[in-house]
Amino acid sequence: MVVSVVSKPEREPESDPHHVRTLLARYAGARIALAHASDPAWERELADVTRTLCEVTGTGSVTEAIPAADEILAAARRSAEPSRPSSTATRPPLAAA
Repeated sequence: MVVSVVSKPEREPESDPHHVRTLLARYAGARIALAHASDPAWERELADVTRTLCEVTGTGSVTEAIPAADEILAAARRSAEPSRPSSTATRPPLAAA
């Protein structure tokens, strides 16, 4: 009996948020299509996008890949937000009118 060992791929250091968003959309589309009817083309698409999501996120299953992909998108949003002054920062006094 031959047993293959699948190792967890390492997460790509700079996962492009646009690519991750596209993969999540493809995954959702394939799942929705297969919920309506079985189709070998959609089954192949689901298998392909699942494998790619796992590779991009460095996870071993789609149940781990989806939250990891969500975190990649959240991190990209956080880094794109402009810096806000902290609430403890001192503000200059208001000028008298």
